[in-house]
Amino acid sequence: MIKHYPYEALGNVNHGWLNAHHHFSFGHYWNPERVQFGQLRVINDDIIAPQAGFGTHPHDNMEIITYVRQGAISHKDSMGNAGRTEAGDVQVMSAGTGIAHSEYNKESEETRLYQIWITPDQRGVKPRWEARQFPKDTLATGALPVLVSGDKADAEKGALYIHQDAAIYGGRVKAGATLMQPLKHNAYVLASEGSFTLNGITMKKGDGAEVTGESALTLRANEDAEILVIDVA
Repeated sequence: MIKHYPYEALGNVNHGWLNAHHHFSFGHYWNPERVQFGQLRVINDDIIAPQAGFGTHPHDNMEIITYVRQGAISHKDSMGNAGRTEAGDVQVMSAGTGIAHSEYNKESEETRLYQIWITPDQRGVKPRWEARQFPKDTLATGALPVLVSGDKADAEKGALYIHQDAAIYGGRVKAGATLMQPLKHNAYVLASEGSFTLNGITMKKGDGAEVTGESALTLRANEDAEILVIDVA
């Protein structure tokens, strides 16, 4: 079964420097019918103004994944980690026993990103931060590549590791191409760019969809597209 959530129907809070669209209840947006999807707790579609960002603030016991879609985000945390993650790349923070961090758009253009929170499978792990560059000119064929995973075998092949039996697949798909994406659990699908059909349902930029009871997805790009699939119990 697929439940389609158009971009226009998402929760929206505009702070001026931050225009956030929420797939689930978060901060000033509350919808009792949209609190989480299994272990997936947060998906924020954030647009951050140039020279603005999130000041230092704490987290604990959460796996926080940032997928940058446009521009770049600069990270700094209480463990001494610092880095710049740009469009097409991913960063992961295991908040664990506790970490404080800031995230700023130090660019001259807007930064657009997905902030994704997944509940960890264990509490009190050692905090960590990691970022990775992924090929930006490679078009996905067959299936989407794995970017983030709780499977150590995937991590050994280049995926960013998280403390949960979950995976995030993502990549660019050429117009007219069809992918078959196998699923281990349920899935939340995000239309990062362009338009595509998900098991026959049309998705456009910014849309999301919950997928339950399916063992695979058929993804067909109506135009050049960028797609994320979050496979999570």
